[in-house]
Parts: sequence; C-alpha cells; structure tokens
Amino acid sequence: MIDYDDSGRPAVQVGDPGLCLLLSEPTRPFEDEPTLDFLIRACGPWGSVETSVQTWYGDGLDTFLASLAEDFRGWEGARTWRSLCYDLTLSAEHRGSHVQLTWGIHDRAPSEEWRFETITAHAAGEDMRNLAADIHTFIAHIAK
Repeated sequence: MIDYDDSGRPAVQVGDPGLCLLLSEPTRPFEDEPTLDFLIRACGPWGSVETSVQTWYGDGLDTFLASLAEDFRGWEGARTWRSLCYDLTLSAEHRGSHVQLTWGIHDRAPSEEWRFETITAHAAGEDMRNLAADIHTFIAHIAK
C-alpha cells in the first residue's frame, strides 16, 4: 500500500501487518544520471534489517510485478528480478490462487557479509496489479 512521508515522498508497505516490508526515501543522487535509490526495510518480532537499493530508472521492478499480474493464470518455476547492485532480489512463484514473492535484502558486494529473505503472498491478478501500480508510483516519483 502506498503512503507518503512528512516530506511528501512516497513509501510502499508490502505484505501482512505482522511483517514490515517498506520501500521508502526515494532519492535521485545524481541529477544527470539514471541512478534511482531507495531504502528497503524489513522488520518483525525477530528484529529489523535495512539497506539502500541502487537502481537505474528502477531497473524495471514495476514492469516485473506488472508482468506477474498479467499472468494471473500461472506459470511454471520461479521468475526473478534483481536491482543493479544485487542489494534487492525478488523471486516469484505462482501457487494456485496466489503469487509468493521472496524478497532478498543483501549487503553490497564485494563484502556480501549478510543476506536476509522474507516471503509475502499476494492474490494473483488484482492484488498483484495493485502492488505493481504502487511500485510504479513510487519509482515515477523518484524519476521526476
């Protein structure tokens, strides 16, 4: 679900209320370059993890999610997406009436000292379309 912080920047919360998976603080660090950065944070009763994600024009995250929504009838195997520096990865599997997304949050190379994964489930079709639209709005705000 898309929300806005105090400065008017969009933030997207993904998943169930018991799991905090939040994409926030979109920035464009270099105006003349396609670099678009944002924070991703996962939190729960076990603690929290956060990292900065670097993309070029969003690396097609919204397009990837939209393609999953369009294929609501299903597909075989896993479909994957990754950000420019592999700090965020996403794997999608169709499980009947829902899509299981495995979000991987990673330390940046070359150290890659830590890695965290969490899973969210979304109804195939409309729920995935809404998530794709929220991510599109989030990325479009950065691209301004």
